[in-house]
Amino acid sequence: MQKLLFVVLVALMIFSCAEKISVPPQTHPNTGTWDDVFAPDLSNAVYADTVWSVTDGVLTAEYDENIWTTADYDNFILDLEFKTADSTNSGVIVYCSNIDDWIPNSIEIQIADDHSELWANADGTWQCGAIFGHLAPTKSMVKKPGEWNRYTITCHDQHIWVMLNGEMIIEMDKSLWTSATTNPDGSEIPEWLSRPLAELPTKGKIGLQGKHAGAPIWFRNIKIKVMESARI
Repeated sequence: MQKLLFVVLVALMIFSCAEKISVPPQTHPNTGTWDDVFAPDLSNAVYADTVWSVTDGVLTAEYDENIWTTADYDNFILDLEFKTADSTNSGVIVYCSNIDDWIPNSIEIQIADDHSELWANADGTWQCGAIFGHLAPTKSMVKKPGEWNRYTITCHDQHIWVMLNGEMIIEMDKSLWTSATTNPDGSEIPEWLSRPLAELPTKGKIGLQGKHAGAPIWFRNIKIKVMESARI
């Protein structure tokens, strides 16, 4: 009996250790036990049912209108897959404090078809993986249209990390973004991003951008793990 109890305790310890994830994760995590951001019937979302729909687990939009969580999140890891089309321009939005005026009141992690001429020649802060208008990714990692990509986005207080297809391409301390007109490197911020990132709350709704600029976007396996401390 004692031997059996010892084996069970060891197994529980191994399982507990295996479940812990570093912040930020060093690889895309196993999200099998994580919560769905959106219910299958979208009952926990703020959205227009004439715009967004789910078919076979794939979420997509007919028009340029966002879908939002009803809940607010602060420290979390968001993991999802997305697929682009030719010239897609979309995004994942975090820390949104006002969904009616979301552009200056949130942070957008850009989704773009960098393989198209339009986005291949764009400023780095407008390309896939960028913190839109503020910080370019360290490298282009988005796959060609029609292939599924994977984001792991970690938000912990003022810090944001973005992993795309296995590569950590963004590490941001948003407290350094104290200006609404210029980034810390001196580059200009688009005028419609009118609030310094350092002033934005570190808690808010999560959103996905719809069919922006006429090109579709698809999402699936949208999972979240809320952090309670430096490790979860």
